Amino acid sequence: MFARLQPFLPTAAIFFLIFYFAFHALTGDRGLLSISQRNADLAAKTKELRKIRAERMDLEARARLLRNDSLSADLLEERARSLLGYADPRDYVIRVKRTG
Repeated sequence: MFARLQPFLPTAAIFFLIFYFAFHALTGDRGLLSISQRNADLAAKTKELRKIRAERMDLEARARLLRNDSLSADLLEERARSLLGYADPRDYVIRVKRTG
């Protein structure tokens, strides 16, 4: 029986390989059917990158103001009060619960 099927084994193996690679080309992580998911992930990561860059630019601007050559007294006082938990008696203090 095996002798009768032996001529078809290379053809069956090639067919199996073609089927295997075609299946994974369509349904794999980088397959054709997952393009929309990748595009959604890319859009979300791009939005997150913009947010992080804006935060970084804000932090860099604040850091520049805290250097000796361009020290901002108002910013220094604001940071000191914030870190130490003090307020001027004439200030209105509104406590906000932070999330995140």
